[in-house]
Amino acid sequence: MGARLPLVTFRGFPDTAFTFYEGLRADNSRSYWLANKATYTSAVREPMDELLVALHEFGPFHVFRPNKDMRFSKDKTPYKDHIGAYGESEGGAGFYVQFSADGVLAGSGYYAMANDQLERFRTAVDGSATGAEIDRICAIVASAGLQLGAISELKTAPRGYPKDHPRIELLRRKGLMASRSWAPASWMRSTRAVARVRETWLAAAPMNEWLDAHVGPSVLAPDDVERR
Repeated sequence: MGARLPLVTFRGFPDTAFTFYEGLRADNSRSYWLANKATYTSAVREPMDELLVALHEFGPFHVFRPNKDMRFSKDKTPYKDHIGAYGESEGGAGFYVQFSADGVLAGSGYYAMANDQLERFRTAVDGSATGAEIDRICAIVASAGLQLGAISELKTAPRGYPKDHPRIELLRRKGLMASRSWAPASWMRSTRAVARVRETWLAAAPMNEWLDAHVGPSVLAPDDVERR
């Protein structure tokens, strides 16, 4: 038998979670953080951990640290204005959830592809059968209310592909993910948040199945990925 999951219940993000991030946005300083660290732990981090237990079938998850890595950022405020967590399937698809004063965001897919993944992705998008399939899947995912996106995209066609390619919008992307975001609402303060996030990730399942089948995880050496 596998290890038992902790007996915790997600009850939602309390009002103090919203006010914590509103305060951090107004005063993103070490003094504010230290004075309100206990609130972050009880109102933000603990509910996020409980939410991830409720969504354990998509994990395991990594919760991103609240401190920014300011070495590569023009914004020198020391703390992130949100909490985010990421899980990854064995096939390679990722699952992301984020909470902030602006509400909740849930996304799934391949947000940023490594060079070898991009090559496989573009080959599959270019293929007549596989390309038509992902085009149809993307239309279905979008019609379900999800927004398609990626970490970035090229301004023109990638090398070796015509600018008038019938799937040029997909070819220009450096990833493929689908997401929903919600402004602050009462359901975020309740167990209903679990269903909203799960429904979003499940709606992206056909896209993820295609990506896992035709792209999959990167096989680059860790040093190569780090240089990216």
